[in-house]
Amino acid sequence: MSSDSSKKRKPKVIRTDGGLQEGKRGKADADQDVRYYSEECEVDLRDPIKDYELYRETCQELQRLMAEIQELKSRGIKDNASEIDERRIQSCVHFMTLKKLNRLAHIRLKKGRDQTHEAKQKVDAYHLQLQNLLYEVMHLQKEITKCLEFKSKHEEIELVSLEEFYKEAPPEISRPAITLSEPHQQTLARLDWELEQRKRLAEKYKECLTSKEKILKEIEVKKEYLSSLQPRLNSIMQASLPVQEYLFMPFDQAHKQYETARHLPPPLYVLFVQASAYGQACDKKLVVAIEGSVEEAKALYKPPEDSQDDESDSDAEEEQTTKRRRPTLGVQLDDKRKEMLKRHPLSVTVDLKCKDENVLHLTFYYLMNLNVMTVKAKVTTAVEMTTAISAGDLLSPDSLLNCLYPGDHGRKTPNPANQFQFDKVGILTLSDYVTELGHPYVWVQKLGGLHFPKDQPQARHTPSPPLSTRTRSWGLGRFWGQLSCPHTVTADNSLSASHMELTVKLLRTRLQSRLALHKQFASLEHGVVPVSSECQHLFPTKIVSRLVKWAAIPYEDYAELPYTKDVIEAGLAEDTHLYYMALIERGTAKLQAAVVLNPGYSTLPPVFSLCLNWKGERTSSNDDNIRAMESEVNVNYKELWGPKPGYQLLTNQLQRLCMVLDVYLETEPHDPSVEGPKEFPQEKMCLRLVRGPMRLKPFKFNYPQGFFSHR
Repeated sequence: MSSDSSKKRKPKVIRTDGGLQEGKRGKADADQDVRYYSEECEVDLRDPIKDYELYRETCQELQRLMAEIQELKSRGIKDNASEIDERRIQSCVHFMTLKKLNRLAHIRLKKGRDQTHEAKQKVDAYHLQLQNLLYEVMHLQKEITKCLEFKSKHEEIELVSLEEFYKEAPPEISRPAITLSEPHQQTLARLDWELEQRKRLAEKYKECLTSKEKILKEIEVKKEYLSSLQPRLNSIMQASLPVQEYLFMPFDQAHKQYETARHLPPPLYVLFVQASAYGQACDKKLVVAIEGSVEEAKALYKPPEDSQDDESDSDAEEEQTTKRRRPTLGVQLDDKRKEMLKRHPLSVTVDLKCKDENVLHLTFYYLMNLNVMTVKAKVTTAVEMTTAISAGDLLSPDSLLNCLYPGDHGRKTPNPANQFQFDKVGILTLSDYVTELGHPYVWVQKLGGLHFPKDQPQARHTPSPPLSTRTRSWGLGRFWGQLSCPHTVTADNSLSASHMELTVKLLRTRLQSRLALHKQFASLEHGVVPVSSECQHLFPTKIVSRLVKWAAIPYEDYAELPYTKDVIEAGLAEDTHLYYMALIERGTAKLQAAVVLNPGYSTLPPVFSLCLNWKGERTSSNDDNIRAMESEVNVNYKELWGPKPGYQLLTNQLQRLCMVLDVYLETEPHDPSVEGPKEFPQEKMCLRLVRGPMRLKPFKFNYPQGFFSHR
């Protein structure tokens, strides 16, 4: 069967793109061309959707015929050859249909592309015309703008008004009959009048110059007289020095100070003026002085000289240093940091003396490139104080002035612009340099008349000081601090004056409270709780519990204690506060007291957290009476303030802790399972041992009756 089918196959005809050769083209080719062009016309008449349906039906018929031929061949019957040939013929017809549909599809595609190309060319032509029109519009707009912006030189001259022109100008220049009706002639007439006026003013200017020269000659004569007067005045001042010393009126010394103050930067100058004025008017124990090199300060204000010789010298130095190794990036950064943190050569010292002759020495510096002031503190005592280990941080320069005003830690610069300056030279924060430079407290800036915006907006507006305070300058006038320094800085004199009095009082109070704590800590380390005679009535005559330990602890150790979490969560313990551990014992009972000492002591009371180790560990979280003991010292602290200014508050709180520990132990019920006498016999007289469902003990001491009761 396969041989018969191969004999019936027609030979294939291979066609090239160019078609048949010219010599072999005949009538069939002409008929084919006629059919090709007829199919192009047929495309417009036929529906593409119907052709697609015909294509699908033809494909389905081909699939069916191929399946039938396959089935007939698989049977292997010789009589089926005629049926197979018939189906082959039908398949060829369908193939012809598919070829025709393919030609029609290609013709449609070619026509679609041609139409798209023609439409695109039209769009491009329209777009080109649009661009040409837009360019012409833009060119015309530029020409219009040039015409509108044209200005004549006479428009820059400020001419007199029309009313003044017709009033003052003579008629031969103003010519009202012509200029009132013609604006151009009017402008020309006004320009003529302006020229006439300027000629007159030029003559007056020459006359003034001649009179000025006469006056300058008179001034020179008077200057010569005054210069000859200065040596005489100096000799008189030198002769009056013994009189000044005898009458305690150092006019000469004050004059030298004010001469030196001329070279201070504006913030330090404002501080010097206001502190000196306040000391003269209100506080005789406040001493202000200026320290540093005046010559270096003068060098800052000298303008750079035009040094041609220096250029030649620098060229020679460059030739010598070419062989040297260039500084590394780290060395360059260090030099930039030093220049950034450079202080002014002059500083202002303020000495605050107390009644007991103790002195607080404050040295104020000005960082020129950062535009902030810093301060260093030092304490000098009249009597040598007993060394106390726990009092090491009380008079430390780093913690002595912390939080003089609430939240003013002095760790970061108050000037927001400094952070951008630090980023350029690789400085993370100013706190790494405060030991060398001093602390930039906010109150220091205000004393120097500097004001910077805060990092966060305040919830409410703080009222400005009263007018009498804002305009007061302690009798030495107003100075705005605009000197010819490398960076012009403005210092507000009224801002310094409004904060001077309160700040001096706070500084003196801080010194006295720290010195009082220093003396108390020396006694506490020896197990003695000092109680003054004015506060004896707050406690019973006999207190058995005693203080056995008092030591300073770091903030990290305080935070690790399990019974101090409530204080930390409440925000009452910060790393700027001072932390101590007290241990009170009576028999086998040991009471640990973790103490938080606020820098503002005694205005702000210490906060105690208690833990009693006796028959287990008892804290405020598992024992209501321990919480009541904490309340006795933390909440009712006003009873323990004692005489003003309340520097005995801490020792009175410790004494009350010893008292309430006695009450706690003596009122505990006796365990019947334990043989022998009660460990802590009741020695305190109590109206009721316990009260209420919480079984609270009577911790309140009533004087002069001498018994304990509930609150």
